[in-house]
Amino acid sequence: MNALAAAGAVVQVAGVLVGAPFVVGGMRQVRARLEGRSGGGIGQPWRDLRKQLRKQQLRPDGTTVVFRVAPAVAAGSALLIAAIIPLVTLGSPLDSSADLFGVVGLLFLGTVALTLAGLDTGTAFGGMGSSREITIAALVEPTILLAVFALSLPGHSANLAAIVSATLADPAQVLTLGSVLAFVALVIVIVAETGRLPVDNPSTHLELTMIHEAMILEYSGPRLALVEWASGMRLTVLLALLANLFLPWGIAGADPSVLGVLIGTVAVAAKVVVLAVVLAVAEVFIAKLRLFRVPELLAGSFLLALLAVTASSFLASAR
Repeated sequence: MNALAAAGAVVQVAGVLVGAPFVVGGMRQVRARLEGRSGGGIGQPWRDLRKQLRKQQLRPDGTTVVFRVAPAVAAGSALLIAAIIPLVTLGSPLDSSADLFGVVGLLFLGTVALTLAGLDTGTAFGGMGSSREITIAALVEPTILLAVFALSLPGHSANLAAIVSATLADPAQVLTLGSVLAFVALVIVIVAETGRLPVDNPSTHLELTMIHEAMILEYSGPRLALVEWASGMRLTVLLALLANLFLPWGIAGADPSVLGVLIGTVAVAAKVVVLAVVLAVAEVFIAKLRLFRVPELLAGSFLLALLAVTASSFLASAR
């Protein structure tokens, strides 16, 4: 690993940190245009964050340190994932930590932090949102493990950089049955993990439907800004990871050049933009599921991931 590989990791973190609000704003703008509205523009989330950072910070009576540190834990876990997974380059200084189980654990850490914060407020909405969120997380995290594990079988490694390298070495494996099933399963769980339609609606505050928003109703000021920033970063990181697991072309190698880092940055940005636009367009034509139907959808994604592991195992043994 050289200095450029470390610079590539820094670019990954900076890109997620700066680009996440633009991803969220772009998705909102696409939806607004398709619905016949003008929208607030791609940069509106940045303006919202700036406004919230200037507001007074309030804390409900009776809350503990859990409520105060949860936004930082959620944002920190998202940035740590951005630092270790292969987005721009395969040669991150933390590549040895880019294990499938470690990344899923960090995702779950951010979820648990906000769940505990919702319970810490002692409100009915906070408890309701936390119970719903942890139920979804209990179904989402095992599915992510199984789906990515199916992709790891050809490369014989649970390291994400090794999985991407195996795909680069053998592009045909992207079109195998196991990879297709894993892709569909990952799309479903990423939608659920990031609170998008049809699992959750990030633009509503109806008590009968909201999940993520119910946990953060008591936040205000800079802490609310950090929570919303963390949510955008999780969405950006997961979309980038999905793109590079199945379409890794353009990513710089373990010993990159300056040109390689630039190409990798542009490539992953383009992939995230395309996936975000597709997701935003799909949300316009998809209605929110009833809450009791969400576990059925996630159970179906778990079954797809299990079938992906089975298909990949048969293919690996046949080779």
